[in-house]
Amino acid sequence: MQYILKRPAALLAAIGAFIALVAPVFAQEALNPTADDHVLGKADAPITIVEYASLTCPHCAHFANETMPQVKKEWIDTGRAKLVFRHFPFDRAALAGAQLAECAGPDKFFAFLEVFFRQQDTWAKGDPIGNLVRLAKLGGMPEDKATACIADEKLANKIVAVRLQAEKELGVNSTPTFFVNGKKIVGAETYENFSKTLEAAAKS
Repeated sequence: MQYILKRPAALLAAIGAFIALVAPVFAQEALNPTADDHVLGKADAPITIVEYASLTCPHCAHFANETMPQVKKEWIDTGRAKLVFRHFPFDRAALAGAQLAECAGPDKFFAFLEVFFRQQDTWAKGDPIGNLVRLAKLGGMPEDKATACIADEKLANKIVAVRLQAEKELGVNSTPTFFVNGKKIVGAETYENFSKTLEAAAKS
């Protein structure tokens, strides 16, 4: 009887060990760039920065406005790193902004993100959806296309699926969250701190 009682514990321990073994593999697969990803920088850059962000997140806007320009200048434009941006919308307004950025197309995707983050304090108040449509129009997107884009449930579900995968497989639960060659960084760091992680990745 004692032997029988010990078997479930041994089995659970074995299962736990197996999960611990394969979890990093699944995590790495989730971080690998896909055909649907938007990548800023050279495809063969040795350092990959995967960013999960919400367009209504003030910390994400702070990083985008204060830290990312220098990261882009020193690391992305020089071919040392590339950025893979993934949406992690926390609310309907962030989801709508993500949809509009997607509908803008690959040539304007990062330009739309830049404007949305830079003007977050303005458009995220009052009527955020209407404000986003007006910003999209200024970016060259016809109003009817912007409205249809936001109403596209298939696109919305696709964006939400990216968030759900990040939550389940990578443990992302706040924004911004970064993965620098797999190393997880949570929060909007200064360039000084963020660059230390990049320097470490460059040496590894």
